[in-house]
Amino acid sequence: MGVDIIIKIAAVGILTAVVGQILKHTGKDEIAMLTTLAGLVVALMMVLDMISSLFETVKTMFNL
Repeated sequence: MGVDIIIKIAAVGILTAVVGQILKHTGKDEIAMLTTLAGLVVALMMVLDMISSLFETVKTMFNL
């Protein structure tokens, strides 16, 4: 669970950056911004899933 999630988030970031740069060079700045926001949302959803798992683990540990 440690390294694989970091690699997934990095892959989303790299893919988003590449697509954003391609769209900016073609003159589609609005779509580039939407692509960047979509990449950010995907990465945040990955992180939120991990935080949810952390809270469930803490809840189980302390029998709450």
